[in-house]
Amino acid sequence: MHSDLAALLPKDKFDTDKVKGIVALGFPAVEPILPALLEWMQDINWPVARALQPFLTSIGGPLAPCVRRVLETDDDVWKNWVLQYIVMESPELQTILRPDIERLANCPTSGEQAEELDLLARQIVG
Repeated sequence: MHSDLAALLPKDKFDTDKVKGIVALGFPAVEPILPALLEWMQDINWPVARALQPFLTSIGGPLAPCVRRVLETDDDVWKNWVLQYIVMESPELQTILRPDIERLANCPTSGEQAEELDLLARQIVG
């Protein structure tokens, strides 16, 4: 990761000033740090997550590989936040990630079911 971009990453969950700098640079300038930015979506209650959400949603399709990596983890709560606050708000991501979302809807793991990701996925795919 480019060290100048890494310096832009929030230092803690309250570091919304760093988010302002990231948003000001915009996409695609911050593309190399997208995976790290998505890590801040692990809890939507964090101020940094709330500040990043509109920006990440606005990226659309180019964010799909990073979102797919989240959906492949065992962190079902993180998947929930990303689906609910990013994918649901982006028709482009919904289209690109449709196979992944359909898998959640039709063949969820027990953890995904406990987090009700199957219900959320069904809502997304309609």
